[in-house]
Amino acid sequence: MNPIRADSLIFLQSEEVVLHIEFQTSPDEDIPFRMTDYRLRVYRRYPNKEMYQVVIYLKPSNSELVYQNTFELTNLRHQFNVIRLWEQATDSFLNNSGLLPFAVLTRTDNPRETLTQIAAIIDSMPNKQQQSDISASTAILSGLKLDQDSIKRILRSDIMKESVMYQEIFHEGEV
Repeated sequence: MNPIRADSLIFLQSEEVVLHIEFQTSPDEDIPFRMTDYRLRVYRRYPNKEMYQVVIYLKPSNSELVYQNTFELTNLRHQFNVIRLWEQATDSFLNNSGLLPFAVLTRTDNPRETLTQIAAIIDSMPNKQQQSDISASTAILSGLKLDQDSIKRILRSDIMKESVMYQEIFHEGEV
């Protein structure tokens, strides 16, 4: 049997729930089957745990696939949740530091202005490591919607360089 290779598989502290988050930049017709497969594999290993599954689409699409939240076969039906970031209100992402990196991808009329707001929030954070990590994550995800020059002008690269993820990506480029 192949190992489970999900984008994010999290065991919540309750010991009763498994959270499975799948990030997608573009539609994929295999998503419903994969979500079902992950669910069955987790059930096999942890039959007493609840499982909450969500696919988060990062880039806008007109494809019907981004609305699919069900896999069906004869006598089998599995449902999961879908979030299309471009349909989500930006304010709720700006009010939660963990969601800041996704805010530029939400329903905003001006992504550059949203990135400027994020940069101001990041600059006001007292924890330098948190600043660094959120800044690097924001830069990476903003690249799905904005050009590199805009991102560099708005976000402070000196803060990003302290991020462990930034350093990991940088060192991978050296190899």
